[in-house]
Amino acid sequence: MVKFIGYIGRLSINFTTETGNIFLLLCATLKQMAVPPYEIRNTFKQMLEIGVKSVPVVLITAIFTGMVLALQTYTGFKRFGAESLVGTVVALSMVREMGPVLTGLIVAGRAGAAIAAELGTMRVTEQIDALETLATNPVKYLIVPRFISGIIMLPALTILADIIGIIGGYLITVGIFGVSSTSYWRRTWDFLETEDIYNGLIKACFFGASITLISCYKGFYTSGGAEGVGKATTGAVVLSFMTVLVSNYFLASWLYR
Repeated sequence: MVKFIGYIGRLSINFTTETGNIFLLLCATLKQMAVPPYEIRNTFKQMLEIGVKSVPVVLITAIFTGMVLALQTYTGFKRFGAESLVGTVVALSMVREMGPVLTGLIVAGRAGAAIAAELGTMRVTEQIDALETLATNPVKYLIVPRFISGIIMLPALTILADIIGIIGGYLITVGIFGVSSTSYWRRTWDFLETEDIYNGLIKACFFGASITLISCYKGFYTSGGAEGVGKATTGAVVLSFMTVLVSNYFLASWLYR
């Protein structure tokens, strides 16, 4: 019993310490964002790495997600004679939840791991120490461009995922089950509101900021050589996944109440 209580205590202390350090890094990042000079070229480079190179995976995931949603919704709604509402369910599901959440998970697994591994390697090979020696602020040079890129590119990828997911639902509903194309699109636009789209993009912005900040934190404070880089990469992906899924509930309860 004593060991269990000690374990819970250590877990609580570690969680509080990690949360505090991430918050301090967030404050330092926001401060450096407002101070010139601005790393515009590096920011565009990170937008390419985080956003553009994630497009193929997002497209494949989104279209099959939309197709599965349409398949399951149609087979369920057919029992009640509500096949015409499939487009509504697919659109609302993609825009509100599946689009931002799946995009966040994809970026966390692909770009988040790469960020943690890159910064972790720079830390253990003392490249970050060299930047400080050259009077270059490592937070401004390494973290700020990635943080900004995450905030910009996650909503952009989410918009793309929403569109492709709805098209995937259309292919199954109209192409396979023979529902009227006009009915699918009319039902989609009749019940899809602008607020749904905006709220989904708000969630995407938060996910982008969280994923990049956590990945940068794990990589920036890596220690222990190559083994430490591996642990930092794994920790960044796991913590990013948990943050996306847990925060999604609280954001949804706040935005859609």
